[in-house]
Amino acid sequence: MSIPTEPIGSIPRPRALQTALAEHAQGRLGDAALARLQDQATADTLARLEALGCSVLVDGEQAKPSFATYPITGLTALDPGGAVIPFADGHIRQLPCLTAGPFRYQVHAETYLRSARRHTDRPLKQAVIAPSALSLLYPGEPLDGYSREAFLRDLADEAEADIRGCLDAGAHGVQLDFTEGRLSLKLDPSGELLNDFIALNNAVLGRFTEDERTRLGVHTCPGGDHDSTHSLDVDYADLLPKLFRLEVGNFYVQLASEADPERVLRIIADQLRPGIRVFVGVTDPIGTTVETHEEVRDRILLAARYIPVDQLGTCDDCGFSPFADDTSTSRNLAFAKIDARVRGTAMASQVLGV
Repeated sequence: MSIPTEPIGSIPRPRALQTALAEHAQGRLGDAALARLQDQATADTLARLEALGCSVLVDGEQAKPSFATYPITGLTALDPGGAVIPFADGHIRQLPCLTAGPFRYQVHAETYLRSARRHTDRPLKQAVIAPSALSLLYPGEPLDGYSREAFLRDLADEAEADIRGCLDAGAHGVQLDFTEGRLSLKLDPSGELLNDFIALNNAVLGRFTEDERTRLGVHTCPGGDHDSTHSLDVDYADLLPKLFRLEVGNFYVQLASEADPERVLRIIADQLRPGIRVFVGVTDPIGTTVETHEEVRDRILLAARYIPVDQLGTCDDCGFSPFADDTSTSRNLAFAKIDARVRGTAMASQVLGV
């Protein structure tokens, strides 16, 4: 069996879908017409991934407004002035904040999985947002009649239902997107916010059996939006020891865009425990050039010096265009990078004899 390789989640939307999203936001395109284009984009994404030889597929998040905000699509008890996420190039993303409870997901990720299943019989991975990210929706001041503690209880229940729904719908795996993990150390260098995030996520993950957790994973990266990141300058050494406390069987770790990947690999090696697999990033989604097959192969061979091959996998560093309005990376460039990952992984598997 060769080294497993998986995409992370988002794939850039086709131009027609990007135009439709803008028209829908302006009220010039109806919900049904937009849904048809999203379904067409999903089918095309799955077909192209399958043609590249991907053994595990994703829907490319073609129908999500973003990897982070899909559960609150349609939620009315929100104010736009929530937590601000600053990126290195100066642009920001801003989350809304909750104005009333109780908190309930408006959309669950299994709906995307079931929609994608109509177009393929291949294994499908479903990305979900980690509850720690959604915990940032609660405002700084307590809400009347709805405490933060009550919110976190509701959030944990909803996050569990989001994950469990995907498992019950037959997902090959469920990946929690935890990009806020590294960011938290910029927002709070003491590490207390990160500790809270880890505790909240584990409170949800602890509701699953050991067998179920072999199908669960967590993805970490420094963000990727409009060819910029929000926390690449945060030292991985402060994140990874706590990240590996999460009770999942799979870790997806951005690595290709690190300045010193071998140092990161040494940190990962110190955190390895039996029964987990580490998927290392071998392509940079916001990089403007396509990695060669040989570059990918060599990155994997380096990783194999620190991670046993039977615990090693490969992935892209992050999703491509995780926010629906991000047009900085072309669809064709993303698929070319995925092709390099798949072929380079096959080459490394051959060299390693697996």
